[in-house]
Order: sequence, then structure tokens, then C-alpha cells
Amino acid sequence: MAPVRVILTYKDYEALPNDGRIYEIHEGELYVTPAPTPYHQITTRNLFRPLDAHVRARDLGEVLFAPIDVILSDITIVQPDLVFIEKARLRQISSRGIEGPPTLAVQILSPSTAQVNRTTHFQLFARHGLPYYWIVDPDARIIEAHVLREGSYEVAARATGPNPVSLPPFPDLHLIPDAIWP
Repeated sequence: MAPVRVILTYKDYEALPNDGRIYEIHEGELYVTPAPTPYHQITTRNLFRPLDAHVRARDLGEVLFAPIDVILSDITIVQPDLVFIEKARLRQISSRGIEGPPTLAVQILSPSTAQVNRTTHFQLFARHGLPYYWIVDPDARIIEAHVLREGSYEVAARATGPNPVSLPPFPDLHLIPDAIWP
């Protein structure tokens, strides 16, 4: 007899322990990773600061950092490292988290998450219509900015080095990639 696949929902997700691990549900299946490393957190902070300052100075919306639940469906809940929600989508912020895809999700790669960030999240975000997805690779010291076009992501930019760059969805952002690495 074949095993019965159990599909987890948001209700199951709410019952998970608060133990420092990162829990996500991908199409009904539980995914668990350890808490981020200090190197990962420093990179996240160093990217959050200029991104948040840019968004606030222009009144573009909100930038939030993990842990924050992004509820893409009742059976798909993720926790990107950073999210940007443009003003037109701010109504998606609820007491549970972000209901539906934000404008931008940012994932900082680490050894325990690199594979899921480059494959599973890529597919889930595209399937749920997330317009922009950045993958930040601290080891390679590169930021990949992806744009959703016709249901799949295309690389819009690869940013590295000491020169300011603008990455979608921010045409006038002057981010210095080298400034975010610890």
C-alpha cells in the first residue's frame, strides 16, 4: 500500500514550535532549516539598511525582514530574508503576515538554504506571481536580480563590486554591492 501524503496547511504551521528554526511549508510539505548564521544576518542587515532608507525616502512602501510569514496559499508559507511591499500591495499585510506575494523577496544564500533558494523558492515564487526575486550570494559576492516574465524568472542584473547599481524594481537605487558583505 502506498503511503498517504499528508498536506500541511496554515493551521498546522501555526502549531509548530518557536524553537529558533525556520519553518516553511512548500505546497503542503514541511521544510525546516537552522537559524541563520551571524555572517548571514550581517549581510541581511547591511542590505536592509540602504534598501529601507531608499524605500522610506521615496515613500514607496515597506521593507520587512525575517522572520515574517509570506502566505502564498493555505499550503505554501515561506519566510524570505527580506521583502519589499509596494504601496499598492500594503493591504496584503495582516496580523498573520503578508497575504499573497510581496513585490520583492530577497534570499541570502547559506550552505543550508542555497539549494532551496535556487530551485524550490524560484518555482514557488514564480507560480504565485512574485514580480521580483533577488538571490544574494555572500560567498561569490554577487546579487542576482530576477524579474518574472510570462510565468518564469529572467536575470535582469548581476551586481558585484564597488560601483553603485540600480536593481529592479528600484530604477534609482544606488546600492553598492561591496558594502553589504561583512
